[in-house]
Amino acid sequence: MAGPADGVLAECEDAFAASAGLFAAACAELAAPKAAVMTHAQLEDLLGARMREVTRQLFQDHLTLRAGNEVRRQEVMDAAGAPRSRIERDRHRRLATVFGKVTVVRIAYRGTGVADLHPADAVLNLPDGMHSHGLARLAAIESARGSFADACERINAHTGSGIGHRQVQELAVGAAADIDAFYDALVPAPCTDTTPLILSVDGKGVVIRPEALREDTAKAAAAKGGNAMKTRLSAGEKHGRKRMATLGAVYDAEPALRTVDDVIADPDRQDDAVHGTAPERRPGPKARSKWLCGSVNDTAAQVVGAVFDQAEHRDPGHHRPWVVLVDGARHQIDLIKAEARQRGVKVHIIVDLIHVLEYLWRAAWCLHDSGDACAENWVARHARVLLGGGVQQTATALEEAARATELRGARRKGIDEAVSYLTGKAEYLRYDTALERGWPIATGIIEGACRHLVKDRLDITGARWGLSGAEAVLKLRALRSNGDFDAYWAWHQQQEYTRNHQTRYRDRLIPTP
Repeated sequence: MAGPADGVLAECEDAFAASAGLFAAACAELAAPKAAVMTHAQLEDLLGARMREVTRQLFQDHLTLRAGNEVRRQEVMDAAGAPRSRIERDRHRRLATVFGKVTVVRIAYRGTGVADLHPADAVLNLPDGMHSHGLARLAAIESARGSFADACERINAHTGSGIGHRQVQELAVGAAADIDAFYDALVPAPCTDTTPLILSVDGKGVVIRPEALREDTAKAAAAKGGNAMKTRLSAGEKHGRKRMATLGAVYDAEPALRTVDDVIADPDRQDDAVHGTAPERRPGPKARSKWLCGSVNDTAAQVVGAVFDQAEHRDPGHHRPWVVLVDGARHQIDLIKAEARQRGVKVHIIVDLIHVLEYLWRAAWCLHDSGDACAENWVARHARVLLGGGVQQTATALEEAARATELRGARRKGIDEAVSYLTGKAEYLRYDTALERGWPIATGIIEGACRHLVKDRLDITGARWGLSGAEAVLKLRALRSNGDFDAYWAWHQQQEYTRNHQTRYRDRLIPTP
């Protein structure tokens, strides 16, 4: 005697007859004599093509089953309260998926002088355009990884969707649309008031199409236009084709107290290292809950504001020590100090030690021959004095060395630059305080971000960016670097549902059948 389950099974067989037929045909093809002599690679290609079509047909069969079971909903009203009193069945729209193109059939609810509504689209959370969220996700991942052309090639190789270069770029731009709002809503990891809050900002130029350059840069480029060469870029063009991408980082770092010996070994006690009697170096603070951001569109001041927003999100009461690591650029420091004043927060600005060491090395080559191994020990000795808080002592020692060796003019340029830098940045070179309190003293996080987020993708050979594409890729790379892509994508899909569907209905309620 046939039961309810038999009826469901029969209905299922009827609904998915087309996909079952394709699967049976694939099985027959594999059982045929021709398949018996195929290599494993040929079998992979065959199954990849056949199963993609089987899966696409399964998707289509399911949508057809939904369409056949859709019943009319009552009291369908838009957000303004205008009713949809008439319906039109079998309204079609195309959807490009990761398996191929399918057709969605559903009921359209119509009214006089108003746009049609399709509640079934909301149930499926269909995108505003033709391409599915699955394709948009692939576009976001692959565009952040490599060029748009490479992304297009990889997506088509894995899905057979036939998506175009411009479509991949548009999907990537759309995929990044909610990143800023996502981080505004993200709850930060809890920290104690003793955990330092580390902020850092830096910038790197991105080659931008002329129409997307900032006004001052565009004017500078135009002024050089009359002297443009035919076979290569002129000097003015090289400096006038970039727009600055500003990057910011915020992270937590538990204090890690250190001494000078933990940072730079004493060159006068090298025998300790040889005989194994040198003390073990203690590691510096470790970054956790790292957050990176970047923008080509926003100004440096706006990015600094976003960095402070994130910091206040983590420490709204300003109870934690705020440490700002910079490379010494005056413009950055001025923006940071202005933002701190506006928000009434005390910040401890520290210039990256590595940048300071570069000045010491320039001074060293004024006093040593090129390649002289003694220069390394000379730099180490002065660096250790700096780490101990002897900024003025170091500057004085450099001047005395220049006088003792009777250096003049260009020969002492490196020393003069180092002395000027040390005296001008003395208030930001309190490494002794930073080491005693366990704070970081290097900008490795933001320097690495500049390389990874900008140079490795936006600075690839031959790239010339439009503003929207560069902004989207930069944000997506920062999102992936933060390890938040999967969480963001679930949130982004919910935002798409709200934007494309909920907001179209009265009280944001999708009517039930």
